[in-house]
This record gives sequence, C-alpha cells and structure tokens, in this order.
Amino acid sequence: MQIQSDSRTFYERIGGEEPLRQLVQRFYRHMDELTETVTIRRMHAPDLKSAEDKLFMFLSGWMGGPSLYIEKFGHPRLRMRHMPFKIGESERDQWMLCMKHALADVVTDKTLSAELYAALYSVADFMRNQPE
Repeated sequence: MQIQSDSRTFYERIGGEEPLRQLVQRFYRHMDELTETVTIRRMHAPDLKSAEDKLFMFLSGWMGGPSLYIEKFGHPRLRMRHMPFKIGESERDQWMLCMKHALADVVTDKTLSAELYAALYSVADFMRNQPE
C-alpha cells in the first residue's frame, strides 16, 4: 500500500537492511519497556532475540526487500502461526503502539511513516482471532 507516487518499495524507501533492523530493535525495546504492552510482552519468550530476527526477516520480504523469512522458513502463514495466542483489538493496539513508537524513532520521512503504519495496521488487524 503506497499513498504517494514514489514507486520504490518500502524496503528501498526506508533505506534497506540497517534502518529496518533498527526499526525492529526499537519495536521490541518498546514492547519491553511500555507498561501498556504487558499483555503482548507476556506472549513472547523472555529473550526477544528470536522474535526480533523473525520479524526482521518477515518485514524484509513484506517491504519488498530480500525474502529472508520465506527462504529460511517457507510461507509465513501469519494467521496460523498466531492462532495459539489470544489476539483481540487490545493486543492489536498494543502491537501497533510499539510500532508507532519505533516508526517515530527510526523513520524521518513522515509520509513513509504514515504509509507503513497504515499497511502494518492492516496486517496486525488480520491477526485478530478473538471476537470483540
């Protein structure tokens, strides 16, 4: 999903591997530090390194960069992989709060940040598996 006329991929627009890695690192740091995200933090292992690596690999391909996740693990099957966890609106919003802060930390282009936020919201909303 791209709002503006820039035809480059999100991966190219964010600046490639290093800024994406920073985004994911900041995302999990916020998850670890924000009291508002305690519910989703509890869904993760005490050490977030594996989750960080997998989100980085997934987002790389999702943003139009190298398909690292698919190369290592095959199709992401996001919804299926998240089914063991109760994900409702609150959990989606906690995830998005971490991403909102991470985007603010890393992405200086406000248009790109808004586009990424909107596209990631769609993904996060798709993960919901609890009736509200």
